[in-house]
Amino acid sequence: MHRLFSTFARGWPGVGLLLIRIVAGGSLIIDGVEEFQSGQIAHSAILALFAIGDGALLLAGLWTPIAGFLVIAFSIFGTVIQHHNPYPGILLAAMGGALALVGPGALSIDAWLFGWKKIDL
Repeated sequence: MHRLFSTFARGWPGVGLLLIRIVAGGSLIIDGVEEFQSGQIAHSAILALFAIGDGALLLAGLWTPIAGFLVIAFSIFGTVIQHHNPYPGILLAAMGGALALVGPGALSIDAWLFGWKKIDL
């Protein structure tokens, strides 16, 4: 993870990335719970559980490049295969792509685990 991002954005840019993670992760969790409770067929329930897990990863800021890529995949699947409304899917895919490319920011578990470490002697 450290090789993917040279720094983890701090200050207001970090807060902006946190807001994007909260909105994208919350949206995935809500969509996954609604899909899971709808009583659809088994493969749809499994995808709903994956969407809930991906939303939780985004909220925590853990494995953000992988989670961002999965957001893009879930959005494309929901828009193209399941024929959901395309506009929320496009917006969610754009947020997932931005998080995968820019990183989670300093207010994340990724930054805590993989950020620059300061060693005082």
